[in-house]
Amino acid sequence: MVNALDTLVTDFYVNQKLALKLDLPESRETLLDLFSRLKKEFPGLANFRRFEDEFALESDELQKAYSWFSLKGTTLRSGAVNPDDLGEAYRLHRTVLDIAPWFLSISPIDIEHLELVFGFDLEAQGDRDSIVFNALLSDGPLGDMVAEEEQVIECQPVIGIALDPSSQMQAFVEVKTRTSLRERNSGIFGREPISVFLTVRNTGGIEDLKDLGTRFAALAGCAERLAEERVVPNILTPIRHTILAQS
Repeated sequence: MVNALDTLVTDFYVNQKLALKLDLPESRETLLDLFSRLKKEFPGLANFRRFEDEFALESDELQKAYSWFSLKGTTLRSGAVNPDDLGEAYRLHRTVLDIAPWFLSISPIDIEHLELVFGFDLEAQGDRDSIVFNALLSDGPLGDMVAEEEQVIECQPVIGIALDPSSQMQAFVEVKTRTSLRERNSGIFGREPISVFLTVRNTGGIEDLKDLGTRFAALAGCAERLAEERVVPNILTPIRHTILAQS
């Protein structure tokens, strides 16, 4: 799937979040042991950074392809930007799920949900809200809400769906235009990306930490299917065509 995105998007990223019910420990020894273990598995994760309420391990973000891992509050996050293939990104996420719970004393009852995000950036020059509106909504009933002499000032659609009868398996698709107030007031728009996020989440409980690997595999399979069958043809392709038509 990654190769097929080359002509559609500027950047593609695969992020994971494990959300917990209790705050993560902040013991110096615990954090350093975990980060050292991850660095051993992924030597490129060489930059250890501390923010106000977050600890992160990152590769060189100046490179087109880079990866990261972070701990903040009640969440463990990891991400791969512009990976050569999905397997490369998945290896990082699986490793986090395999080793982090043991270093951080995470119990199955502590797990709130696990989610996987496919992010797509499409660089655009011009009014990004109008681009999204023209690509996705103008030919449908919502298009009639905007009169010919009127201007769209915000268009960031989001939809969430339940993928099983229990609603524990969920998917969300969100489009972000990031139009600033200065751009809107001046009518001068910079070359910024339109971002499309596909989030697949499972909120069901688990009995054993080993089940996280199985759950991740299910999320990955679902995300790939939704991306290929729905997001690429119905969202990314129309937006890309509209960007090209207006350039």
